[in-house]
Amino acid sequence: MNWYLTVLKKYAIFSGRASRSEYWYFVLFNIIILLVLQFIGMSMHSLFLYWIYYLAVLIPSLAVAVRRMHDVNKSGWFILIPIYNLILACTAGTNGPNQYGSDPLRPEYDEFLEQPPNPQV
Repeated sequence: MNWYLTVLKKYAIFSGRASRSEYWYFVLFNIIILLVLQFIGMSMHSLFLYWIYYLAVLIPSLAVAVRRMHDVNKSGWFILIPIYNLILACTAGTNGPNQYGSDPLRPEYDEFLEQPPNPQV
């Protein structure tokens, strides 16, 4: 549930990177909530709550998908390629920082890479 709330806090942040955990836990909770709202809506003969929730999480869903593509060192536009984006979403992210930001799972790599090399005496 923590990952779900993390994505909602980064509502429209398309820059940076999202780990596989962040992305897939958000997708899992999102699907569960949508199914529950659909069931409730079908029993009430109105899908109003379903559509309100769907529209409310549309931008965070796109943002976390773009950040997930950034984690595998690809442009966010790759979310538009149907099967390939699923493969990329399942792929492990780039170790260490890449052109889109620091590693979300291993921020200590940034400190290691920023240290000046030791001079050989």
